[in-house]
Amino acid sequence: MVKKARIAVMVSGGGTNLQALIDAQHSGIISCGEIVLVISSRENSFALERAKKAGIEAHVVSKKACGGQDIFETKMIELIDSKEIDLIVLAGFLTILSQDFVARYDHKIINVHPSLIPAFSGEGFYGIKPHVAALERGVKVTGATVHYVNDIADGGEIIAQKAVEVREEDTPETLQKRVMQEAEHRILPESVEKICINIIKDKK
Repeated sequence: MVKKARIAVMVSGGGTNLQALIDAQHSGIISCGEIVLVISSRENSFALERAKKAGIEAHVVSKKACGGQDIFETKMIELIDSKEIDLIVLAGFLTILSQDFVARYDHKIINVHPSLIPAFSGEGFYGIKPHVAALERGVKVTGATVHYVNDIADGGEIIAQKAVEVREEDTPETLQKRVMQEAEHRILPESVEKICINIIKDKK
């Protein structure tokens, strides 16, 4: 039996996309990969509870506690390499990674972004901010994008996108929720499975 691709998920907040990945494993949407590690940049992240409930090893690596980017990334590298990780998924991970870190795991890091890149993307566009910008601009369609991570914020090769209609009565909060449910939570697990299939093929 071919081993599954080994996945690390990096988080900072509530972990809704982590939960979508865990659920996708249970339902069989993700069958060629397995989440074996969760890294949170914050001690109070609810994502840690989600990992614990699912029986996934989880660690907190805080940039502030580490005293800087170098030690912060060194600790994450030690964890990632010790678990022989094949794919790193940034799921609401709010700390910018250095060029060296990204280059070390070239085409092994993916991110989900809450807009249709290149719209409302790049430095400063995270969390609810893309949804605020979408409503201020008056766009009729927004959505989510899964992309590879490179040294440019939201600048890596696009893997998948899904559009979501913007409604007249939308607030940033209602739009954020719908983009998560209708786009992020669908295309992220699908993209992970697609990449894991290729990882396994390459290992054969």
